Amino acid sequence: MTEKITLFWFRQDLRLSDNPGFYHAVQSGAVLPIYILDDSHDSCDAPMGAASRWWLHHSLASLNQSLGGKLNIYRGKPTTLILDICARHDSGAVYWNRCYEPVRVRDDAHIKTRCKDAGIEVKSFKASLLWEPWEVLKKDGIPYKVYTPFYRNGCLQAAVPRHLYPKPEHLTLIKDNAAVLIDDLGLLPNIKWYKQMDACWDIGEDAAQRRLQAFLENGLDGYKEGRNYPDKLNVSRLSPHLHFGEISPYQVWHSAKAEGMLQGVESDLDCFLSEIGWREFAYYLLYHFPTLPRENFQPKFDRFPWQFDADLLAAWQRGQTGYPIVDAGMRELWQTGYMHNRVRMIVGSFLVKNLLLHWHHGADWFWDCLVDADLANNSAGWQWIAGSGADAAPYFRIFNPTTQAEKFDPDGAYIRRFVPELAMLPTKYLFDPSTTPDHVLRAANIVLGQTYAKPIVTLTDSRAKALQAYQDAFMDLSENV
Repeated sequence: MTEKITLFWFRQDLRLSDNPGFYHAVQSGAVLPIYILDDSHDSCDAPMGAASRWWLHHSLASLNQSLGGKLNIYRGKPTTLILDICARHDSGAVYWNRCYEPVRVRDDAHIKTRCKDAGIEVKSFKASLLWEPWEVLKKDGIPYKVYTPFYRNGCLQAAVPRHLYPKPEHLTLIKDNAAVLIDDLGLLPNIKWYKQMDACWDIGEDAAQRRLQAFLENGLDGYKEGRNYPDKLNVSRLSPHLHFGEISPYQVWHSAKAEGMLQGVESDLDCFLSEIGWREFAYYLLYHFPTLPRENFQPKFDRFPWQFDADLLAAWQRGQTGYPIVDAGMRELWQTGYMHNRVRMIVGSFLVKNLLLHWHHGADWFWDCLVDADLANNSAGWQWIAGSGADAAPYFRIFNPTTQAEKFDPDGAYIRRFVPELAMLPTKYLFDPSTTPDHVLRAANIVLGQTYAKPIVTLTDSRAKALQAYQDAFMDLSENV
């Protein structure tokens, strides 16, 4: 009797532990593990950016090693490839873990129908969210639009996140000779601009577990306050590992709860878990409101008079705005593929409110440059910054990059790390070099406009201009407070 072969489709779950779909596939018998790169415009909400492709290359290599070289790689359309693979290997079942991006929801439904019509069993599992988007609704059955009631009244009152699945043992894996090599996907560019990022990250399931443990031991205590300071260790940096599924939110949730209770840091723990809740909320919004990536969540923002200036956008992208905390953040992004969350808010506010450039420009740049580029988080985050999103920051709240730097980088360590041309400037002047006396600039080897940019806009004028634009768009500012 021929052994049953189950096809398991890896996607945003590039791990073996706490992987329910893979675990159940292994219990069924021999497994043909596959990964399909489909980056055509009609089959994904947005093709992966360059930094994400770099991460994916290494994450697939790590997973393939964990599978003893038996990961089968393909490039093309899953709707065609999956049926073809099943036919060639006489596979009667396809398992996968669910994804929630609009195009994937659509395509998954189509694949399920085609498989069932062909007599192939299909099973999907919950692996990347703690609560399914359809599990948490208001009493009237309508989706939440505000984070706090979503998390406190919805999620925390729903079923407790399930226990972890063990890493399967005694694997029987099938290798498909028609599969291609990871290198054949062309995920790495010809120009090796990613060398700096290589030194910043360890990638893969084991690396994700080490990163989690390092954060729990060194960063959870003091997280609530310390997470706002970009030079402190009180951030987990787990976002790319979570996005690619090298670690599950269940593993993070349960490990954090156990360690937080052990350390007696309940307030820090609650704050950290609520940040996991924000990730859930972003996916929740994307699922229930699939136009979130490009359309204003609040339609009144369709009237806002966004401007466009290619020079201002380029200065922001290059980290040459003349505002050190903004420039440090943008250079951190370019050099490491990551940016501290507090700084993301600062640079985002500067783009959409001081420069009056559409949040699409910020979302698109982040999408290409971030190793944790995530359609749900990126879309919800930029709409929050712009004021157009659910539970958004009030549009009249405009971050002052100078005072933000003084408060959250008081010693200037973060700025000096990423804007080294200002390293010799006294801290008193570091946050706004344009106010520095000439003799101090000379002593620090700084020539504004040459060695470091002059401010591309003034904060007072650009703030006033933004508030006037909001008032003109919404007619009466007081009605929207």
